[in-house]
Amino acid sequence: MYTSLTKQQVLEAVATMMENDDAVPVSQMANELNVTEGEITFVLPSSMVTSVAGEKAQEILEALPTWGKVTTIVHSFGSIFEFKAPFPKGKVAHGYYNLMGREGELHGHLRLDLVKHIALVSKPFRKMASHYIGFYDEAGECVFKVYLGRDKKRQLFPEQIEKLELLKKEFA
Repeated sequence: MYTSLTKQQVLEAVATMMENDDAVPVSQMANELNVTEGEITFVLPSSMVTSVAGEKAQEILEALPTWGKVTTIVHSFGSIFEFKAPFPKGKVAHGYYNLMGREGELHGHLRLDLVKHIALVSKPFRKMASHYIGFYDEAGECVFKVYLGRDKKRQLFPEQIEKLELLKKEFA
């Protein structure tokens, strides 16, 4: 399924790709190298990524509902699902973190025990500043991402950038 590149080989390939275009999407690099998004994400320059243990997933998810409108993205077998709205509150029950969005908001059931790595990422995307929180399983597959929101002029919400920077400091 995936190649058996060493971490060093992935690191060198990512560095080369980023020299050519620092806004190249992580998903594109992963596809080109035939590795997981996590394998790419966690070798990005330290100025772009802060690694967080998966055990902190619930803590981060419980903070997100106060951030305002964000974009939650799930990749599934080549398809991309996006949801643009405030992240819903949740609670743990029956082995899941249950997202309890109101009607028209995101709902779902997350297996937090499968989230082993979290990345707080600040990396250009398509020539625009971009920030997201990525949740990854043990193999480095991306479970989902929560991107900071944008206003009608496609500008990032400054208060969300501040909250992400505080998270980075907390987990650095």
